[in-house]
This record gives sequence, C-alpha cells and structure tokens, in this order.
Amino acid sequence: MHVDNYQNKGKRRLMVEYLKEKGISDEKVLDAMNNVPRHFFLDSSLDSIAYEDRALQILCNQTISQPSTVAFQTQLLNVKQREKILEIGTGSGYQTSVLYYLKARVYTIERMKQLYDKAKKVFEEMNIHPQCFFGDGYLGLPGYQPFDKIIVTCGAPFVPEELVNQLKVGGIMIIPVGQGTQTMHKITKISETETKTETFGNFRFVPMLENKG
Repeated sequence: MHVDNYQNKGKRRLMVEYLKEKGISDEKVLDAMNNVPRHFFLDSSLDSIAYEDRALQILCNQTISQPSTVAFQTQLLNVKQREKILEIGTGSGYQTSVLYYLKARVYTIERMKQLYDKAKKVFEEMNIHPQCFFGDGYLGLPGYQPFDKIIVTCGAPFVPEELVNQLKVGGIMIIPVGQGTQTMHKITKISETETKTETFGNFRFVPMLENKG
C-alpha cells in the first residue's frame, strides 16, 4: 500500500515550480501534476527520485516518461472536462491518472499484460476508474469511437491511419513520430478526409510495439 506523505507532497510542489520554469503554463495541468502521486507508479526503491525530471524504469523494460514530457503532451492535448480521450500505451498508468484527474473520460490501451495488470492495481488503490483495455495500440478501440482526443505515449514509426479514423472531426491527436528520436506531432482532424499537422520539438520515447500475435 502506497503512502503519500508531506515529503512527497513537498517534492511535487518543487516539481511543479520546475515545470513552470520549463514553460508549462496551463494551470489545470499544473494542478493535476501537483495532485497525482508519481511515486505510486514506481517501485518503492525509486521513491527518493520519483519527482526528478527524468524517465525512470518500470516493468518490461519500459519507462515512465519524465514529468516535463507528461505535462507538455497534456498541455498540447488541451483537455476539457468530460471529453472522451483515448490513450495509447497505459504503461505505468501515470499519464492516464493525470488525464483522469482533469475529469476526462479516459480509455487506455496497453499491449503488455504485466504492465496492464500492474496499472489496474494502482488505479484500484487510488480509487480511479479509467476504462482499461489489453490490446494492440495500432488498432485503437474501434468499438468505442469517435474520440474527442487521442494521446500516444510511445514513439510511433508513423501515424497509424486507424487512429486518425477514430478521431471525431475537430478532434486532435498528440503523437511522437519517428525512429530513435521522435518529433511531437499535433494532428487536428479538419474533415473526414483532411488533417492539419503541427510539430513541437524532439523527444525520446520507448517504441510503440506492434502486436506480434
């Protein structure tokens, strides 16, 4: 059972001050980052560094993104209350929880069973209820479309057409695209056949895994 003590809360406040210095200005995002306990999503041996701005190891050779990246993607997503958001790559569940704190209706998909099971346990402990799915992120969740927003938290070699199809017209997708180093893309769906793409700097994410069956 995780504990969120004064020390953790103090470290989170310092992390939020750092995020402000890094250019995160959305007060709702900063509030979410201040309230979601990142150390809950990590092995307890990492508690002392849980609020440093770095990616940290989790199960299955995956990582939890650094707080500045989580905040940056979330700010780009411009989450509104009750929006239906699809997250590709549940991972530790940290980004999922930030979206949930912002009062979005979160649908999250993970293809590694160990990560999927672990994240669900943490969500239960926190008493939050995102819709969790075990499956192939490239396919999205066609049975639940359309989505207002889609966020991809792993590096995609290309923009999956299936995900664009599941966005509603007017919706946006935040996705890091590229091999090795990725460029952050913001894709706005203008019509059923047209999208607009903006780019926002380079990042390094673990690769988006294809389903090998």
